[in-house]
Amino acid sequence: MSAFVGKNADMDLTTKHIVFSMNVNPSFANASLFSRGADQERQSNRQALRELLFTSPNALPFLSGVILFEETLYQKTSDGNPFVEVLQENNVIPGIKVDKGTVEIAGTNGETTTQGFDSLGARCQKYYKAGARFGKWRAVLKIGLNEPSELSIQQNALGLARYAIICQENGLVPIVEPEVLADGPHDIKKCAAVTETVLAAVYKALNDHHVILEGTLLKPNMVSPGSDSPKVSPQVIAEYTVAALRRTVPPAVPGIVFLSGGQSEEEATLNLDAMNKLDLLKPWTLSFSFGRALQQSTLKTWAGKKENIAKAQEAFLLRCKANSDATIGKYSGGSDGGLASESLFVKGYKY
Repeated sequence: MSAFVGKNADMDLTTKHIVFSMNVNPSFANASLFSRGADQERQSNRQALRELLFTSPNALPFLSGVILFEETLYQKTSDGNPFVEVLQENNVIPGIKVDKGTVEIAGTNGETTTQGFDSLGARCQKYYKAGARFGKWRAVLKIGLNEPSELSIQQNALGLARYAIICQENGLVPIVEPEVLADGPHDIKKCAAVTETVLAAVYKALNDHHVILEGTLLKPNMVSPGSDSPKVSPQVIAEYTVAALRRTVPPAVPGIVFLSGGQSEEEATLNLDAMNKLDLLKPWTLSFSFGRALQQSTLKTWAGKKENIAKAQEAFLLRCKANSDATIGKYSGGSDGGLASESLFVKGYKY
């Protein structure tokens, strides 16, 4: 029973049921990534890619949910079956990216906040009717000489909290995504300090807005050195990341699903595996919500050609299985060879 009162109080059992029905171990494919462009040909290509992913033999059992773009929520397979129904029939919960991208905060050094609050409640209701059961909202913060500023931290924390409560009041489980970008020459200690500061602010804001934490998921960055700094081992990333989470994320949060943040497919999987191998108390499930690090080798193998679909689906299955193994600390490494080891880093990444 929630201690909160008001419209949100009735969402307690509903949201917890949705979260825990995700095979207890929430794991996501972010299918909202390849959504740019508006012409018919590119829309057709996007539909074909998503059909390839959603109909991959034996892959969907390794996923609990799929984050869709609004366009995808209403698309169908070439046989006329709605994507939402294809996912539901395979016990995969459809979700929806509800933010509208970032805009610069005036008076800052290029720091951003996320837009999309106009009619958000009405859109959540519409998405729920279309079959979505969770939402996603990405806030972006950067590390610099004087960044992130307190203004940026507070603006993004409040935005995430406001989005989360609107989702819960309209039946959607909010995935809370405060991403600290990897861009820059900072070391892992700097990333850890910033990540802890940001997460502390986010959970303060979530509590101030009466968000039911049991009905949320966190989608953070892993704690790692900046893109222009020497790499460290998965074990070091695991130790710093789990320490940051233990210091800031309440145990009421049922699951943490990491973004990949420009890591290669193999790096992201090895880092997740290392976290789950740590012999430390971790009161939440540690899983994945990868986009590029789950789909990139599939996309390159497919290359938009029908004759490559079967091989591309095999590549997707390999990545799904690898990341599923990593959620229980049982990944042995080395899946999918060279493609999986290619860097996916893009400076100031937007989608």
